[in-house]
Amino acid sequence: MCCCAACFVAAAPWIVDDELWAVVEPLLPVKPAGTPRPAQMDSRLVLQGILFVLVTGIGREDLPQELGFGSGMTRWRLLRDPVAGN
Repeated sequence: MCCCAACFVAAAPWIVDDELWAVVEPLLPVKPAGTPRPAQMDSRLVLQGILFVLVTGIGREDLPQELGFGSGMTRWRLLRDPVAGN
């Protein structure tokens, strides 16, 4: 079994590599200074969690915490309403 990065990404298509992240990151909204909000999770992990849900077809409320993508429902709310965060 191969353990190279290319094979891992092919086996886990929800992984956002550096090249894709360089394109996506500038498109994400920036939280205005002084905006009350829960502690922000790494946006790249949030995106990977969303992609995991879309690729696997699981319900977003069933996103496994063990993967480190955060709570499925909370992450989707933050993406939907990035300013309020609620």
